[in-house]
Amino acid sequence: DGLTLLPPRTMAAHVGYVVSGRQKVVMDDGTELDIGPGDVVSIPPGHDGWTIGDEACVVIDFAGMSNYAKPS
Repeated sequence: DGLTLLPPRTMAAHVGYVVSGRQKVVMDDGTELDIGPGDVVSIPPGHDGWTIGDEACVVIDFAGMSNYAKPS
């Protein structure tokens, strides 16, 4: 059909602490990271992420949320 769909991605950086749950993070370059309880994370812009399993992934995000989900 000639249509190319780009995956949704986050252009905000995140620095946070994972309280509970697990999440898969995939960077635009294909690098993958699984995060879970007790992890301290620094995730640069240009990524997508989703919850792994049935438990919500709760992250205390110390940076990056001021521009999250805003149009560019």
